[in-house]
Amino acid sequence: MTESTSKRAVVLVSGGMDSATAAYEAQAEGYDLYLLHTSYGQETEDKEYECAERLAEEVDAADFLRIETDHLAAIGGSSLTDDEMDIADADLDSESVPTSYVPFRNANLLAMAVSYAEANDCEAVFIGAHTEDFSGYPDCRPAFFDAFQGVVDAGTRDDTHVEIRAPFAELSKTDIADRGVELGVPYEDTWSCYRAESPACGTCDACAFRLKAFQNVGVRDPIEYERRPEYAD
Repeated sequence: MTESTSKRAVVLVSGGMDSATAAYEAQAEGYDLYLLHTSYGQETEDKEYECAERLAEEVDAADFLRIETDHLAAIGGSSLTDDEMDIADADLDSESVPTSYVPFRNANLLAMAVSYAEANDCEAVFIGAHTEDFSGYPDCRPAFFDAFQGVVDAGTRDDTHVEIRAPFAELSKTDIADRGVELGVPYEDTWSCYRAESPACGTCDACAFRLKAFQNVGVRDPIEYERRPEYAD
């Protein structure tokens, strides 16, 4: 029996547009996809799981793994997981860390993704972080991914080589929407809203950045919104 020579990659998929586009980008680069989705007590976890499952079908993923972790909710410190904290309305010009920041979340997610990758002989882990995440989410900065690469190299087997890939790290969300439209990403099956599972609110940070991206590229966002404010430049 001939051993497969195809490339394999784990993609962290939240159910949102950035990670869905990252999955299509990885597939365009010739990787077989192993999708990892985590539920950690976020407000819209059921909707996000539904979207991630649908993405796995759409890209014909080699494997789809859902991990339920409640430790991030137990730790708290984020309006996404703590009912006592309000999810703020969008402030696209703010450079402060928003209440939606889940402390050190990406380190937790990447650690699980690397374990998954090493167990399945995958060569890369893809994450959909981008430039507009940097100011508010410190674990989305290129310096963080560079540092985490060092952890991966030091903490895996000598014959394991897993590359941390953030293909949109130097791009905006508008660039991601543009690339996703080019790749044919089914954005109608993605979800970004922090507050609601149907319809999306249209006024939280996640909705605002998403709507602004679609408005900038001149494409109507295909999901349903309670409100569709104008955010385009």
